[in-house]
Amino acid sequence: MNSLIIVNEGLKIGSIQIKPEFVDRILQVSLKFIFVLFLMFISIKIGKTIIKKFVENQTKDKGLKFAMSPQKAKTIGEVLKSVLKYSVYFIGVAILLEELFGGISLTFASMGGFAIGFGAQSLVQDLINGFFILFEDQYGVGDYVTIGKFEGIIETIGIRTTILKDFTGDLHLIPNGSIKEVTNHSRNNIRFIVDVEIAYEEDIDHAIEVISETCKEFEAKYEEVPQPIEIWGVNSLGNSGVTIRVVGFSIPMHQWSMERKLRKAIKEAMDREKIEIPYNKTEFIINKKVEMEEVF
Repeated sequence: MNSLIIVNEGLKIGSIQIKPEFVDRILQVSLKFIFVLFLMFISIKIGKTIIKKFVENQTKDKGLKFAMSPQKAKTIGEVLKSVLKYSVYFIGVAILLEELFGGISLTFASMGGFAIGFGAQSLVQDLINGFFILFEDQYGVGDYVTIGKFEGIIETIGIRTTILKDFTGDLHLIPNGSIKEVTNHSRNNIRFIVDVEIAYEEDIDHAIEVISETCKEFEAKYEEVPQPIEIWGVNSLGNSGVTIRVVGFSIPMHQWSMERKLRKAIKEAMDREKIEIPYNKTEFIINKKVEMEEVF
């Protein structure tokens, strides 16, 4: 069994002797590693706190010379956090690599630099495209967008990636360099449609009048509807009823709730006016003459 012996020349494990200089080097590197990692952690913590305060001040104090909208301030804050994180990681890793491989040969360093540079091409593309996304204000945090095959809400914008949350709750991390086409659904009012079906026996003009009055009350009640709701009239003639189309516009991200609420309001108004909404019916026709002949 190998034994550990402490001698004047250092440590001796069996036939292997470890010099004091090597032990000192290991201790120095270990302590420096711990110190650098601690500084990285503290720098990110303090930086995020400062960025958070900056975003809060921008959104709360409208008297500031460069005051931003809450969405814009939040977007800039997320980007600054991303820049902070990558900067701290880059500097920290560079210090640690210098400490570990300070005496590395020029040839090996050149080969390593070439490999890193080749692998960083996609990273550079992500950074450049991310800059243009922010500069052109293509989208911001909280926007409802479609990027490629993904559709949802922007959670975070970084200098390298964009994080999108779809309506099932899944998060999609999309490299900025791969973003070629973006459809932003949050920059203008969004249309919603409510189709109302009435029975053929009902008076169409009366039904449209009831729907029109309901829409006017709805517009006054909800500020999410910024413009008058239109009654397009008879849209189709179905198997059991007439379909009247109602079209409105809401502020972004409220179109679904406005559609549901308007549909409910119209249904209640039609119930009060006793306007029948068609539903499946079964009608039995009995031929009495045939029945009497069968009896005799």
